[in-house]
Amino acid sequence: MKFNVFTEMEYTVRSASTLILNVHAMRTQNQAVLTEAVTIEPYVKTEELITAGCDNRLMRFEVTEPGNIKVTYSALVDNCYTLLNHEHEEEIPVAHFDPAILPFLYPSRYCQSDKLYRLANNMFGHIENPFAKVTALCEWINKNVQYLSGSTSAQTSAYDTVTEQAGVCRDFAHLGIALCRALTIPARYFTGYSYLLKPADFHACFEAYLGGQWVLFDATKLAPLNGMIKIATGRDAADTAIANIFGDVIFTSMVVNCTLTDGETFEPVFYDADGFTGLSYL
Repeated sequence: MKFNVFTEMEYTVRSASTLILNVHAMRTQNQAVLTEAVTIEPYVKTEELITAGCDNRLMRFEVTEPGNIKVTYSALVDNCYTLLNHEHEEEIPVAHFDPAILPFLYPSRYCQSDKLYRLANNMFGHIENPFAKVTALCEWINKNVQYLSGSTSAQTSAYDTVTEQAGVCRDFAHLGIALCRALTIPARYFTGYSYLLKPADFHACFEAYLGGQWVLFDATKLAPLNGMIKIATGRDAADTAIANIFGDVIFTSMVVNCTLTDGETFEPVFYDADGFTGLSYL
């Protein structure tokens, strides 16, 4: 399926600063960026950086003079996915994980899986099928954590979300990741553009490593899983921030949009709580 993605971000720069933005659609085996354009007003020279291990595409640029700056990114992305049956899935022993997978099994800044070990295993440890485990914990998060805009901050962690029982998409994702890791299931943060998300914004969810594949989950259930356009993956939001700013810069406004191209047919995919079919962007 082909999607048009767009974002426009505006900043007021008060002194010489460097900005690193993470808004480019990722290029993967099954996500092709057909066309894209970046404009910065007033013009500033940019460079693209590729992160080690995750292949996130970062845009870095310097602003030497104070003033207002507007960054616009647009792209046409051809995205495809695979639906996999996990009914007879068995857990992969840690001893058999590829070394590249191991960082997504450890606790991280926002996903303190070591602090949630007892909670995760008491509630979900009895479930033998690993896909069913992740589906069950997503259902629990959806029912027990209220989606509440403005209820958390950049410091809120998965452990905080369990206590406060409120959060936004990044908090739902962090809690899902932490619970997966506590159950010895590798999990990573996923940020991207999202079709049919209302209001339109960047969206956070997570991928769990099941049966040798990264399988997508979204505990918020706010948008169809097959309408996600991947921007970045990482251990948590610290690895995938939309903007990292070094200097005296004030964020002023942002517009985000994701639309289906003309002629495309879209059938939303959501998981059945009792099903075993998972979606993977291979």
